[in-house]
Amino acid sequence: MKRWIHALELKVPPAVVFLAIAGGMKLLESTCPFASFEMPGRRPLAILLLATGGLLGAAGIGSFLRAHTTVLPHRPQKATTLVTGGIYRISRNPMYVGLLFVLGGWSVALSNGLAMFLLPGFVAYLDRFQIRPEEEALRARFGEKFDAYARTTRRWL
Repeated sequence: MKRWIHALELKVPPAVVFLAIAGGMKLLESTCPFASFEMPGRRPLAILLLATGGLLGAAGIGSFLRAHTTVLPHRPQKATTLVTGGIYRISRNPMYVGLLFVLGGWSVALSNGLAMFLLPGFVAYLDRFQIRPEEEALRARFGEKFDAYARTTRRWL
């Protein structure tokens, strides 16, 4: 079992996980109308979450590009710089937090209670199969500098 779990580490790109969860949410909304609900202010809240997610993701990508380091999530060992400034002072993973906000906005837009239950699955999958292996690679590459950063900056928010 343990070998199977390690086989998933850094294998499925976060964008694919994001699209699978978003598609699963739409499928639940379509096939489980009994879980739909009305929510006052749904549209503005969905737009706010979507926009916030987009801004967080863009800020994270921009920081990586300015530091001239890799944005490839399946190759964290290729990082040339440990990015700790800008949005990375708030979260070690603003791109993934951004994706979560976008999914949150999508779930609000769909207004389906079952669809919202997929959000913790997204967090759990990324945390276990993407973020932890990334952090191991960064720890191996940057040592105490990464450990000091990890002690002062949250993984998510």
